[in-house]
Amino acid sequence: MPGISLDDVLSDTGGLALSDDLGAAVTGWLDHLRHTRGHSDATLEAYARDLRQFLSWLRQHLGHAPCLGDLGQLRAKGFRAFMASRRKAGLESRSLARTMSALRQFFRWLEAEETLKNRSVLSLTLPKVPHGIPKPLTVEKAAAVVGDGMEAVFDWIAARDLAVLLLLYGSGLRIAEALSLKVKDAPLGDNDVLRVMGKGAKERLVPVLPITQEAIARYLRLCPYPSEPRRALFLGAKGGPLSPRIIQLLMERLRTDLGLPETATPHALRHSFATHLLARGADLRQIQELLGHASLSTTQVYTEVDRERLLKVYDAAHPRSSGA
Repeated sequence: MPGISLDDVLSDTGGLALSDDLGAAVTGWLDHLRHTRGHSDATLEAYARDLRQFLSWLRQHLGHAPCLGDLGQLRAKGFRAFMASRRKAGLESRSLARTMSALRQFFRWLEAEETLKNRSVLSLTLPKVPHGIPKPLTVEKAAAVVGDGMEAVFDWIAARDLAVLLLLYGSGLRIAEALSLKVKDAPLGDNDVLRVMGKGAKERLVPVLPITQEAIARYLRLCPYPSEPRRALFLGAKGGPLSPRIIQLLMERLRTDLGLPETATPHALRHSFATHLLARGADLRQIQELLGHASLSTTQVYTEVDRERLLKVYDAAHPRSSGA
């Protein structure tokens, strides 16, 4: 998949180019995120989008194409004005905090490269993000999403979709991780382990269930395109790499067809994988390794999901509870 380019950053800025020095800096930063930090395409796209919104605002604020000198002159008041404009556009705290985090990283990189030094953005307090917990599906709903993995599938598109969903729920993969797999990575035959490259170029080994292996083998048999080893494992209808949007739309259809909650997304299947393992007695450290979390604290959020479930059972069943 091609890298994120300067054109991607400028795509929504009305066609007004940046100065050469700022354009080169943006390109250098994106290259740094990809090649040095090892960020995924999805993360790069998010950072490019955040930077694009900021540069678009700055262009309107200044009345001309911004240059590095303009970034060097920005004070905290200017960044607050940008945040206020994004709030007015309806951006929620979580998204705004991510945008400001991206800008902080960009300005830190500019300083590390000795391109310019402006710490005004670092002086701002990031918006408070409400504490949330993952929204997994129940075991029954998750099984319905993957059709219990046993239905006969004769259409290659349907076979592909089932194989992807089984990787998300059966192995806890992120959608970007599943769609970055190559044909040579396919877990077939005696190979029941996947080597996955996750966030921050962190590699992990993930076991694959026999039912998922069967689904992948079925998809490859039915797929009309040649199975070249370095080709993307999962293809779109026209033979190119499968877009995450296709799986997102699939989950939207399943929400209607199966009566799933609005929180039923591809990523919710990964949450379901972790939560259901924890409920069955899996060790938190083991779940951390399977998910590829750098910190155990990130994985511990799933204990709150299980705690909520237990409290609901308690409220419903205890003779002295208000729900009994």
